[in-house]
Amino acid sequence: MAAGAVNVNETPLIVIVGPTASGKTSLAIKVAQQFSGEIISADSRAIYRGLDIGTAKPSMKERDGVVHWGFDLVNPGERFTAADFKRYADAKIADIRLRGKVPILVGGTGLYVDSVVYDYTFTAASNDLELRTKFEQKSLAELQNYCNKHNIQLPENNKNKRYIINAIARNGALPQKNTDKYKDKILVGIMTDKTVLKERIRKRAKTIVNDTTINEAMQAAQTWGWDNEAMTGNIYPLIRKYVAGELTRSELEEKFCMLDWRLAKRQLTWLRRNSEIAWCDLEHAYSYIAQRLADR
Repeated sequence: MAAGAVNVNETPLIVIVGPTASGKTSLAIKVAQQFSGEIISADSRAIYRGLDIGTAKPSMKERDGVVHWGFDLVNPGERFTAADFKRYADAKIADIRLRGKVPILVGGTGLYVDSVVYDYTFTAASNDLELRTKFEQKSLAELQNYCNKHNIQLPENNKNKRYIINAIARNGALPQKNTDKYKDKILVGIMTDKTVLKERIRKRAKTIVNDTTINEAMQAAQTWGWDNEAMTGNIYPLIRKYVAGELTRSELEEKFCMLDWRLAKRQLTWLRRNSEIAWCDLEHAYSYIAQRLADR
């Protein structure tokens, strides 16, 4: 089958995963342009409105005319779980296929991706508001200590209170997998040399750490507060310290690089547990996807 000529009645689900700054988005855009696709972001940081540059959402120019879903779904402070994301993504995949397009799920948030790919069933305990309210009163350190004491594995992002509370609500167990829903899928992981990935993280940090991002954070803090959960991860706590005079601009950039590198390692730890992922470097990942589509 020629490039771009995917059978609209049998469009597969393309899933592109990898650590932060690995080039997932640019690859997905290239695939979408060539094969009439639409992208669904599976990034728990990108769901929040008003937090754009600091969460590394691609700009409209970078999206290059490709339709993107999964951005700006809720305001900071609104609860949005992996179960909510699964319902959203499932609906978008069905709609994209109905319109004869190819759905491309792109993510760095492992639980978001897996909830869709493996059709997770979430337990009632995950939505126990009384339990969640109880643990939301605890500090991050207290939640981490609780998990260690009760032998509950810390989640992919162990600095995010919501993720830890979710793990506690499930008593450390992942939701139940149901693997029949998306049998027809192409699951690709971006494999990046450690040195190259660190350099990509550093270059991205230089583009993100600027006055525009700092102003974005300050405006968001005025509206929702610095302690809002959406602003407790990623770059925003560092900007808060910078604004308070506790960090210099160069220290802010350096610490941001360190946090993103730690995030990348956590993401890889999660992803490498999945033996179904075909790992390719960025250059060969496109060829792999294109060949899989051509063979259909």
